Amino acid sequence: MTPPPGWYRDPNAPHQERWWDGTAWTEHRRAPAAPGQPSASPPAGARPSRAKAVALVAAGAVLVAAVVTGAVLLDRDDTDGGPADTAGGTPSAPPTSAPATTGSPSPASSADEPTAPDDDPSVAVDQLNGITLPLPEGWEKPENVAQNDVVMTTHGVYDCPAGVGYCRHGLVITRTASAAEGASPETLAKRDIDDATDEAYEQNVIGQRLYGGITSQRTVASGPVAVAGRAGYFVRRLVRTAKGPGGYVESLVFPSSTGIQAPVLVRFVFDAGPDGPPLADMDRITKGIRPVGDTASSGGVGSSIGPSS
Repeated sequence: MTPPPGWYRDPNAPHQERWWDGTAWTEHRRAPAAPGQPSASPPAGARPSRAKAVALVAAGAVLVAAVVTGAVLLDRDDTDGGPADTAGGTPSAPPTSAPATTGSPSPASSADEPTAPDDDPSVAVDQLNGITLPLPEGWEKPENVAQNDVVMTTHGVYDCPAGVGYCRHGLVITRTASAAEGASPETLAKRDIDDATDEAYEQNVIGQRLYGGITSQRTVASGPVAVAGRAGYFVRRLVRTAKGPGGYVESLVFPSSTGIQAPVLVRFVFDAGPDGPPLADMDRITKGIRPVGDTASSGGVGSSIGPSS
């Protein structure tokens, strides 16, 4: 038995909720609402189609018929002197793509609330860290990406240079920076760049060497940068690999003004060569990062970044 339509915890992003239309997940997401508020209305465009409604009605009729038939059979067993079935039946578990049905979905604050950032096709959203990132031309929100912290990718995939799996020409990843209290963005960025480089071009998290390993690397740019009006720091490296053209990796860290109030880490992974995204997209995305709900904050010390001489 599949759960009814409603807001449920997103299985791919537990910090937010996602609309289940009764048969499949939709692209409507939101931050969890406070408990005790009135029942939620479906997000715009998420109401079931007429065909789905007819299918649900038909399924309900079949279920009612099955219950009636079961009741008749149980009554017949009791009449014939046979043992009645006293074991408590367990309904079938929901499909793996369906939300858990324990508890009630959190309601929306109101039926006419403004459009959530997740519904904006021009930005990618990291609800946990409370930021949005602009989607430049040639980029899209992640689809069929196993890594949960990827917030945008370039369009399409290609056969990895080492002949193992599929690769993308560009990835942007956001995380909450794990660090000792008081560590500066500069310290965190310099500490992260080694791990970021290895995960991107040496060996990924499941042990695959998609590019045959790293043959050389060097830092091409680093320094302070303003992100959403706050002073951050970045380190950018050029990586050469045994197979393929190599690429660029950048670790960017800045203080968060919203979300969980911890430093935010953004990793950029761009293939080099003519098929990779333009390196200027790193700067465009960095300059366009905003707190969720804020479209104005920008600028600050070090807002201009680029390769050092």
